Amino acid sequence: MSDLLRVRNLRVTYPGDDGDFHAVRNVSFSLGRERLGIVGESGSGKSTTGRAIMGLVPHPGHITADEMALLNDKGGMTDLRHLSERGFRALRGRRIAMVLQDPKYSLDPVMTVGEQIAETHRTHLRSSKHAARKAALDMLEAVQIRDPERVYRMYPHQVSGGMGQRVMIAMMLIADPEILIADEPTSALDVTVQTQVLAIMDDLVRSRGMGLILISHNLHLVSSFCDRVLVMYAGQVVETCQAGRLAEATHPYTRGLLAALPELGHRRTELPQLQRDPAWLADIHAS
Repeated sequence: MSDLLRVRNLRVTYPGDDGDFHAVRNVSFSLGRERLGIVGESGSGKSTTGRAIMGLVPHPGHITADEMALLNDKGGMTDLRHLSERGFRALRGRRIAMVLQDPKYSLDPVMTVGEQIAETHRTHLRSSKHAARKAALDMLEAVQIRDPERVYRMYPHQVSGGMGQRVMIAMMLIADPEILIADEPTSALDVTVQTQVLAIMDDLVRSRGMGLILISHNLHLVSSFCDRVLVMYAGQVVETCQAGRLAEATHPYTRGLLAALPELGHRRTELPQLQRDPAWLADIHAS
């Protein structure tokens, strides 16, 4: 399986009064045409990893890596480490796209959702207004929105959370990127809508032969949805395994996360607490 994305020793650092804060430390992985899950607690660096790949780490954050390369349309690899903002804008949406957690903060409130999806198509594919509108309607139908014409004319405040997330998926996939990064795409949705949104993403990613990075704190969701799982702690990947073999994980942090998962039919007076070992951080600082 050829790599769509290669990341080696990615580091993201923020300066502070008490010295540099290392949000991401020496993260390495590759992505093929598969579903890769990145899990960890809040503050583990998983979202920052996704934003670093997209070139979206805000100032004064500083990104360094030994390698961070994306497959281009000529079959070679584009080095993302020294890419300008203009270069990233050409890639975002066209080669790699990112679905954020809450569509309310990602959609323009003064444009209809259809216009925003069509604008993405026109920007990256240089299509006509008519062709972009038709592509947007087709994409809304592909994400299982029942009345695409009506939803096309709606504004972001008029759509529900689940529909807004489907709109975001449509917008991110309309230019047919190779990679989709989904950052907590279902955390604000109820369980039924979560399942529907994940099924839509899975169907589109599989049918298009894309690579997917699913970022989540929900270990059960990632283990059931993805092919491989990266577990992050304090900015570093502590374990990588096949999703179907997550129960065989060996790192104490991963074991602690698994032990804290509730189980249907298994009553417990309280869930076990994750006991963090200072040696984990010592290992990270030494690396």
